[in-house]
Amino acid sequence: MDPRQLLSHLSTAVLIIDDALIVRFANPAAAQFFNLRVSKLIDTNFNEQVLAFDISLDRFQHAITNGKSLNVSNALLVTRDGVERSVDLTLSPMDNSQSILELRMIDQQKRIEQQFNQDAQQQAARFLVRNLAHEIKNPLGGLRGAAQLLSKQVHGSEYQEFTDMIIEQADRMKALVDKLLGPQKPTPHYLQNIHQIIEKVIQLIEITLPSNIELIRDYDPSLPEITMDAEQIQQVVINLLQNAVQAVADAKGKVTLKTRTQHSITIGNKRFRSVLELSVIDDGPGVPTELKDTLFYPMVTGRAEGTGLGLSIAHNIARLHQGRIDCNSSPGHTIFVLTLPIKE
Repeated sequence: MDPRQLLSHLSTAVLIIDDALIVRFANPAAAQFFNLRVSKLIDTNFNEQVLAFDISLDRFQHAITNGKSLNVSNALLVTRDGVERSVDLTLSPMDNSQSILELRMIDQQKRIEQQFNQDAQQQAARFLVRNLAHEIKNPLGGLRGAAQLLSKQVHGSEYQEFTDMIIEQADRMKALVDKLLGPQKPTPHYLQNIHQIIEKVIQLIEITLPSNIELIRDYDPSLPEITMDAEQIQQVVINLLQNAVQAVADAKGKVTLKTRTQHSITIGNKRFRSVLELSVIDDGPGVPTELKDTLFYPMVTGRAEGTGLGLSIAHNIARLHQGRIDCNSSPGHTIFVLTLPIKE
């Protein structure tokens, strides 16, 4: 068997790089690592795929040119799409002025542990909110009922406007509490095209989109249809896109919607062969540091006019679809990624 075929079956990202730092081979795991197709990665310069690297590129170049090995543990590497990854790196020389570069992600286990911790904290927060909501709705129902009875007694009098006001405000409070709770149980799912859902959302957003904001579509047309509740996923996309638009509203900016397929992804304690990733990327100021750990909690917002419900509801919908939402943010580059399993 061709050695390159063997490398193609490895779950570790493997590149073969020549002494000009041109990528001559990349296995599927490397394509996933750099979020590119294999064909788009081959024949590019390694420098073009990396925004930041803990290792000096001079040191990297020197090792390849002189046929030397290089081993680096826990190195931070930022790929061209702005994603930070912690890796163990091994560079091994070959006989033809080329070297094999192995990149083993060590942050995956950290991410899984972090996800478990976040899920536990969010579940506790949802439990608290749900109990609080019921405590509010019970007396609220009694208040509305009493106002209805009183309204019959004062029908046609000058006091009716006050009873109507009580009923109206009670209904408004109930609607707010229901929105705070969000969906609690899985709903029927059907095969849907994610791009059709995104386009519906864009049509809604473009009506009020400021002229200083550019929307960019970066779709993978080969994505299959997946089972989902279209209305719920549409709500997720609306929340993520509105957040991105608001993040760049004060200056000229770009918002990108990107879809890709990824392979061998773990969500919670389950590993999926293939998943769909919808990324919403903006070049705004980034998420405030003090909000990053609680971003998906109910009532947490960085805007004075925000309710803090959008991301919490979006996260809950993703959870009901066996998916997740991740955020990676720094000044000038914020990315929210909705990951949904592609079930065979």
